[in-house]
Amino acid sequence: MNFNKMPKIDLHCHLDGSLRAETVLDIIKKNRLELTQSLEGIRKQLTAPLSCSSLDEYLRCFDLPIAVMQTKEDLERVSFELMEDAAMENIKYIEIRFAPQQHTKEGLTTKEIIQSVLQGMSRAEKIYDIKGNYILSCMRHLSAESAMKIVEEGKQFIGQGVVAVDLCGGEVAGFCHKFIEPMKKAREYGYRITVHAGETGIGQNVADAIELLGAERIGHGVFITNSREAYNLVKERKIPLEICPTSNIQTKAVKNYGEHPIYDFYNDEIMVTLNTDNRTVSDTTMTEECIQIEKAFHLKKEEYTDIYLNSVEAAFISEDEKQKLREYIK
Repeated sequence: MNFNKMPKIDLHCHLDGSLRAETVLDIIKKNRLELTQSLEGIRKQLTAPLSCSSLDEYLRCFDLPIAVMQTKEDLERVSFELMEDAAMENIKYIEIRFAPQQHTKEGLTTKEIIQSVLQGMSRAEKIYDIKGNYILSCMRHLSAESAMKIVEEGKQFIGQGVVAVDLCGGEVAGFCHKFIEPMKKAREYGYRITVHAGETGIGQNVADAIELLGAERIGHGVFITNSREAYNLVKERKIPLEICPTSNIQTKAVKNYGEHPIYDFYNDEIMVTLNTDNRTVSDTTMTEECIQIEKAFHLKKEEYTDIYLNSVEAAFISEDEKQKLREYIK
């Protein structure tokens, strides 16, 4: 299959993990930041090795991009460029996530931060055949109050380019208990809910995310394999998994593409979707993710179509918008 030309959907893509190295260098020079001035050095800092020692090592690659995402102009630019990069490989719909808390170092308000990324997205939508929405990520290592602040300050943008909230960052057992109240409030306001869980060996977190937080989708979820409760919940309730194969190899969730559980999940009628996670940090694209899964499991055209349609169903959009996405795969 020529995956570059195939229609694609990416439901799990982090803005700060998907910056162009050239843009990072440009912003460093423009803003006279005391950071590395070499393109090669920037690429090295932005991209994780295929085999990290842990998720925490992988997450260190985000320090540099966050440092250059502190002005309205720069946030608008990187949002536009991610949409542009996605459109260039025929991604028809993308949900981009980012944590507004990470972009306040120069005094921007949450409102200004969200407005800036939405403006970049909107600019790209006017030029390219792509649609997008934003997911507001709350950092798990911060307080429940911090998450509640994002839920409150982002609610004015629901339906105007913001569709959901997420919990992300390093994963520890039982993290869901801390965030019951912010996620409850988010659901009341009309946010959809997706949660990073089961990325680093703790399948029970997936069950907790669904039962305690009302998660409608799970980011990663590969470790439902070690929790029968989580596995059954995901399967019976048809909770979509946002699978990111290359990222899962880098963080040592799996050893290689061939050992990734995505195809076993698919064959057991678990609702899997295929995503990039971080285009720059993982040095990947949607096309590359598709190619690797095709190679590992001899994926057939109809199987790719099934996974694409899973992404359509899982997307946080209206039925009319879903029908438009279905038309692309016919």
